[in-house]
Amino acid sequence: MRLKFSAQSVLEFGPSHLQVTQAYYAKYDGINDILLATPSILEAFHKDASKPLRAVGRKRAAQFTSDQLLRAILVMEIEELTYRAAAIRIDDSQFLRRFVGLHDQPMMDFTTLNKVCKAIRPGTWKKINGVLALYARDRGDIRGESLRVDTTAYETNVHYPTDSGLLGDGYRVLARLIVRVREEDADLVGARRLQVRKVKQVTVQIARQSQAKEKKARRQKRLYRVLLGRVEAILAWSHDIGVEGRKRLKAGRYEWKTALRLMGILEDMERFEALTRQVVDQARRRVLDGESVPNGEKLFSLFEPHTELLIRGKAGKPIEFGHMVLLQQVENKFISDYEVFEKRPSDESLVDDLLKRHATMFGHSPENFTADKGFYKSREQLAALRQTIPNVSIGKKGSRTLEEMKQEHDPIFRTLQRFRAGIEGTISYLKRCYKMFRCLYRSFTTYRSSVGCHIFAHNLVVLARR
Repeated sequence: MRLKFSAQSVLEFGPSHLQVTQAYYAKYDGINDILLATPSILEAFHKDASKPLRAVGRKRAAQFTSDQLLRAILVMEIEELTYRAAAIRIDDSQFLRRFVGLHDQPMMDFTTLNKVCKAIRPGTWKKINGVLALYARDRGDIRGESLRVDTTAYETNVHYPTDSGLLGDGYRVLARLIVRVREEDADLVGARRLQVRKVKQVTVQIARQSQAKEKKARRQKRLYRVLLGRVEAILAWSHDIGVEGRKRLKAGRYEWKTALRLMGILEDMERFEALTRQVVDQARRRVLDGESVPNGEKLFSLFEPHTELLIRGKAGKPIEFGHMVLLQQVENKFISDYEVFEKRPSDESLVDDLLKRHATMFGHSPENFTADKGFYKSREQLAALRQTIPNVSIGKKGSRTLEEMKQEHDPIFRTLQRFRAGIEGTISYLKRCYKMFRCLYRSFTTYRSSVGCHIFAHNLVVLARR
């Protein structure tokens, strides 16, 4: 059982007179006032924060309340810290201890923060951000009169995927799991030797061959055949271990602790076997058969299999690996809504849906709507938008007629384009200061949760500074 909130407060002695420190204190005091004024945020957070305790059947009260955990997570986000560094910073700062609500209590361990943060579902963060947006609307901080939108790539934590690199990853992971099985039951694995170093040597040779000025296709194919042969051999070996291991588990050959460990290892082996087989298939088709494999059929990471290839066409970084995030921002830099896409849609297909969500939140369509050229679909689309929105500013791709050039030189159109450019600064701010450059969490669920957490922290700071 976890308490939701503790009303006890502490006295503060010796406030600082340094201006920059006072601004730092004022930011957290403003966040504190917002959290106290929106108890439904804590209510939503509390439901998910209690899950780790329910999972282990714990009935006694937890040492830390949900309110303390939420505030500790916010400190971690705002100060750009890891879980471990956040625990140290809070424990070492009397002011942050007061903000989090730790009186004479010891500081929570960073593993507690990790478990609770990962327990908060994407839908919960979405709900929390919605509550904060309604609070800002009712207080008059945002009115929804002007709306600017853009998409950005939020990368997953993967190395640049190559066929040889992914095959090497598959062999290395399966070899590691076989070693773990051998530690539990050496007879199940047998006396065969693993070839991890030889596989690594082949992957290095392929990498060097691909960087050569004159690529020798015949030699590269020969190296790939060697690598594929070794990976397919360990796949067959891993499959045999899995089949025999299941039989022995069913027959009750192990004590229960060993059986649980072995069952977990075999489940991991089956999962990585399936992914490695997909890598083998795409490498054989692309390298040996000369087939062009569509990006939708490719696997870009064994550890983040949900990763999508995003062709952005930007200078210096034309290709990114992750997922596309849509941001809707109103006046005062407040992000009123967001969406995370597992598969990237075209930008122009998002316009109708995002305007509906905006109208649902604010009760009316925006008076000013602006986006970049990626959201342009057709002249008919703009005409339909202007029937409900007085000022629409979306540049057209390609050549323009005289009428379209006149519209894009209109002072209102150009003013809104300058307003649109402000969301680029927000995206940069999210990536630099709220860790939205690369997601270090695993699974698409926690990926989506991290987006909601970053945006919630950003919006709180924006409101607290007003």
